[in-house]
Amino acid sequence: MAVPLLWTATPAAAGRIVVGQPAPDTELTLLDGSKVALSSLRGQVVLLNFWATWCVPCRVELPLLDQYYRRTEKHGLRVFAITTEDSVPVFRMKPLFAALAITPAKRVKGEYANVKAVPTNYIIDRAGIVRYAAARAFDLDDLNRLLIPLLREAPPAGAAGG
Repeated sequence: MAVPLLWTATPAAAGRIVVGQPAPDTELTLLDGSKVALSSLRGQVVLLNFWATWCVPCRVELPLLDQYYRRTEKHGLRVFAITTEDSVPVFRMKPLFAALAITPAKRVKGEYANVKAVPTNYIIDRAGIVRYAAARAFDLDDLNRLLIPLLREAPPAGAAGG
């Protein structure tokens, strides 16, 4: 039963995802079917949030992430909410995501597909370095402590998102 994992902060680094190292590239399939490569977001701070509809901490965290994103996107933050396979069907989530500003994704390729617990969050800085990886929900203090310093960093020279 996965319920204990909801409350346990465990290392989320799977395979090649290591804090302090370059983020492995991946391709996100968004809710509308379009695709985004993580490498195309260089120059922005990226937060990948893995969640499920049945996860109580996820249902608290998702609106917080949306509010935070609305206030900070102009500073170079991108937030992707990636729905796990054991959630409700994607078509049932369309009304939820129509109300949110964060980008919904229904699929991810590569190392990030190995998430074992929800919520799991990864933060990748403007240079493409993993700065955070853990299976736990954020609160506002966490977001401010982790993201504000990264949003204040200048994008690397030649970065597309900078």
